[in-house]
Amino acid sequence: MAVQEIFNAVLAFERDRTADLVREELQKKTDLQLILNEGLVRAMDEVGRRFSTGEFFLPEMLLAAKTMKAGLEVLRPHLSSNMGELLGTVVIATVKGDLHDIGKNLVAMMLEGAGFKVINLGVDVDADGFVRAAEEHRADLVCMSGLLTTTMPAMAAAVKAVCAHDSRVQTMVGGAPVTKAFADQIGATAYSADAPDAVVMARKLMADRVEKKP
Repeated sequence: MAVQEIFNAVLAFERDRTADLVREELQKKTDLQLILNEGLVRAMDEVGRRFSTGEFFLPEMLLAAKTMKAGLEVLRPHLSSNMGELLGTVVIATVKGDLHDIGKNLVAMMLEGAGFKVINLGVDVDADGFVRAAEEHRADLVCMSGLLTTTMPAMAAAVKAVCAHDSRVQTMVGGAPVTKAFADQIGATAYSADAPDAVVMARKLMADRVEKKP
């Protein structure tokens, strides 16, 4: 199966080869969702599995995510007419007062590879910034990252603001000082410990939303 080569190239961190293989499959008129789901998404699921078993660490996850993104950039223009196939829209950023972005960017790339539309606002984003972006992009999920204990109040304020503005929008928080107990305390919908877990949680939140629709 030719799409298997894309899967293998992502896991081998072969960025240029991944992009070339996606182009080849597009030329062959291979189904877009097959390329996305079996080539790119499945590869990132395997990355998450290897991370959880200790076979991969943060550097390998970053390399794989960047490789996947190279293939996704080739595929993205062709997916524009199939936006309904996306799992949901995610706004993500590091909260006000925090300039760390490696972990947040990894989560963004893995969510994108999993089939979400991702709007990455960058770092040092205040509560109003999250609210404006969620409204502008009609976000289903807002993800907030923080690596400094001193910025946890900013995360709490951002969660409160997003939920007050639109109760439909779900929130997920994470970062070194953040815990499940803190997430529950500030009213966040979900907490994730790392990038693979963020993908799992985001998928679950979207699936739960579909089930709750009348």
